[in-house]
Amino acid sequence: MTISIGNDHAGTEYKFAIKELLEAKGYTVNNHGTDAHDSVDYADFVHPVATDVVNKTSTYGILICGSANGVAMAANKHQKIRAGLCWNKEIVHLIRSHNNANILCIPARFTAIPQALEMVDVFLNTEFEGGRHQTRIDKIPVSC
Repeated sequence: MTISIGNDHAGTEYKFAIKELLEAKGYTVNNHGTDAHDSVDYADFVHPVATDVVNKTSTYGILICGSANGVAMAANKHQKIRAGLCWNKEIVHLIRSHNNANILCIPARFTAIPQALEMVDVFLNTEFEGGRHQTRIDKIPVSC
């Protein structure tokens, strides 16, 4: 399975830790994030991740910035993307099981790296429940 990851300057250390975890578990990682701590614009890293997921060159995406609000907003502008902002594993479970999220957005300034790693693990190991949840997802327009 291939996972695309993107981050701005606030998420660089998180990205390296997540990438290491994913590769240790046998995942292929497409790194679209910055490797530096210099200020950058998060959207420059969001769009390649979302495009990978939409084009199915990656199964899922992970985006990291300070609050994760910006990356979530930018990612959700792409058709067929359901990006969820999460700050604990319980919310991660819900965005996968109820919303069939395909991008996890992590707020680096509001989570610790061990917590982020746990969220990634839950994200990748939670199945979508379908049923009534699919009916609800079908009501989200892909374009307005």
